[in-house]
Amino acid sequence: MKTINDISCKGKKVLVRVDFNVPVNEQFEITDTTRIEAAKPTIMKIVRDGGSAILLSHFGRPKGKDDKYSFSHLVKQIGQVLGLPTHFSPDCIGDVAENTAKNLPVGEVLLLENVRFYPEEEKGDEAFAAKLAKLGDIYVNDAFGTAHRAHASTTILAKFFPHDKYFGYLLAKEIESIDKVMKSGEKPVTAILGGSKVSSKITIIENILDKIDHLIIGGGMAFTFVKAQGGQIGNSICEEDKLDLALDILKKAKEKGVQVHLPVDVIAANDFNNNASTQLVPVDQIPNGWQGLDAGEKSLEIFKKVILASKTILWNGPVGVFEMPNFAKGTIAVGEFVAEATAKGAFSLVGGGDSVAAVKQFGFENKVSYVSTGGGAMLESLEGKILPGIKAIND
Repeated sequence: MKTINDISCKGKKVLVRVDFNVPVNEQFEITDTTRIEAAKPTIMKIVRDGGSAILLSHFGRPKGKDDKYSFSHLVKQIGQVLGLPTHFSPDCIGDVAENTAKNLPVGEVLLLENVRFYPEEEKGDEAFAAKLAKLGDIYVNDAFGTAHRAHASTTILAKFFPHDKYFGYLLAKEIESIDKVMKSGEKPVTAILGGSKVSSKITIIENILDKIDHLIIGGGMAFTFVKAQGGQIGNSICEEDKLDLALDILKKAKEKGVQVHLPVDVIAANDFNNNASTQLVPVDQIPNGWQGLDAGEKSLEIFKKVILASKTILWNGPVGVFEMPNFAKGTIAVGEFVAEATAKGAFSLVGGGDSVAAVKQFGFENKVSYVSTGGGAMLESLEGKILPGIKAIND
């Protein structure tokens, strides 16, 4: 894997595709700087070598040029997080961008305007990528969150740097972490899959069954499996058209020697709100009018035993409606088990929107081995897809 570690950036202008699609409030204040901090080590390496960094990113989903999605509002804050002199170019291609890039002093940073102001970006337009390529001597992709998209700045741009294209530290770490789970993970390997829908996880389950020893299924998707086996799930969420599929997954898992662990009890509520009445019931005996919203105590005991015996752990999706405090206990407990296993030497990878949100919300971010920054990209990697942004560097 060709990483930025393999080169010296001395005297070079390095074009870095970062993922600065950050959340902001109505005053354009960045509310979570994680993505900027994640790209910082790569940018610091360029600067320490005696080079300068030219940053390319998208922000939001603008339809053409739109001030609401301009990086001009964020450049000062981004510079503060990086701790480096950070300039702004009001365009990402053309004379202004080229002149600003050319005159960028060593050790400083240039943030280009939103690449998605041009429709050619998402179309993967080669002529547009050629214009971007004029700005730098070296191309580094450090944007895992967009590596699953064959856009001009994430994939096509690499063609113009046949001998000078590299992975940044963040993207390299993402690839290594997924490989640890999918290829080289020490056994036993456990996957914890939660969230509401089986349909969104089908290809992941099918792809990882050959790699894992244990599969913990929690959250709303568990009820499809429970109903498929004849259980009474009351008003719990269920994908009626996926019952046969659930049985098929259980059958395949058995054939491959994978132990599947479903909840055995749940906290059921008589309404989908934090203040609803609750009762602890067996997962296959939920009364009509009630719905399972969190894993019960016996379920958590089973999950704990499996997780603490694991050497490699993948966690994707919560095991309850953690956004409501009264139904967050199960997800917090799973976080504690994963953290404990990690402290004992297991490798743990957390990825996928909701589980990342839960890990951050409940303070487990530094207690697991790695938290993935790319939702869609991570899921496609787990499905076994070759991501175009990664392929472009390796080719």
